[in-house]
Amino acid sequence: MSVAHLLVERAGLFDTIQDSGRIGFQALGMPVAGAMDRIALRLANALVGNPAGTACLEIGVVGPTLRIEADSVRVAVVGPVALDLTTAPGGPATRVDADRSHLLTRGQSLRVGMVEGASTACLAIEGGFALAPFMGSLSTYTRAGVGGFEGRKLRDGDRLPLTLDAARKREERRLPGAFDHGAGPIRVVPGPQTDHFTDAGRAAFFGGEYTVSKEADRMGIRFDGPRIEHSALGPDIVSDGIAAGSIQVPGAGLPIALLSDRQTVGGYPKIATIASVDLPRVGRLPPGTRVRFAAIGVAEAEDLRADQERRLARLLADLPVARPPGGIDLVALYERNLIDGVVWD
Repeated sequence: MSVAHLLVERAGLFDTIQDSGRIGFQALGMPVAGAMDRIALRLANALVGNPAGTACLEIGVVGPTLRIEADSVRVAVVGPVALDLTTAPGGPATRVDADRSHLLTRGQSLRVGMVEGASTACLAIEGGFALAPFMGSLSTYTRAGVGGFEGRKLRDGDRLPLTLDAARKREERRLPGAFDHGAGPIRVVPGPQTDHFTDAGRAAFFGGEYTVSKEADRMGIRFDGPRIEHSALGPDIVSDGIAAGSIQVPGAGLPIALLSDRQTVGGYPKIATIASVDLPRVGRLPPGTRVRFAAIGVAEAEDLRADQERRLARLLADLPVARPPGGIDLVALYERNLIDGVVWD
């Protein structure tokens, strides 16, 4: 049994353990769950030296304060979030950078602030969490109370067991810049039930602007905007399978994008499915964000995803060394060109 833990001194708004998902059980009615932003999951794990799908702490809107109960811990937070480090309870806080790894020691506390301009961030720990998988995954599915830490979001006083009692000796790594999740309209593949919508309804969806409503969570996002008219076939179908990114349109005529904690089947017609290249971007959308949708074909969607994977692979293959906070990394210094004592990055 692990003797190393992270103590949750103060829980965030919605922090859960998530990995790449519970694959292969939808036929049994078990949702996939998993990280809302698979790219952030991979980046955070790469920074601490973990395999790509290792379970991380997904931070929803506002993060927790975590005290280190281990000899040392290597941690990385990927996302637009402020991080403050304290060395003793009640002591002064030092701002540290996200998007890089940090070596923390026993008694230090890391405070994760609000996620700015997005709804989620990802915190990885070297070695991961010493938790028992459920159906082959550590992903938390709170609606059924399974996976992760006791099947729920974190609470004050929780102690998360760690696989490693101490971090390995290695250099710290950083991202060279924020990964480009994309911009512009959300790209979608029309169907599979386009015949359940009139020409005017389809034109409203593809031509209108929608706003992420306050009814947005890990299960899905309800959008406010132009109403989508159903055809004479109506707003109901015989329930069929729900893929990641399916966009249902119930009788009220407003679209719902279904995400990580989506149900496995549904009885509303689907006007389109979000291309997998844009799913991480959609998973980060905070309430109030305005979006448009653009139709693409399956072949284009596959090409876009392949290009995204190539860009991600290139970034992960050459993560730069991170200089110590407040100091100079001499190894990195000697690797760069020096002109009159100036470091050129």
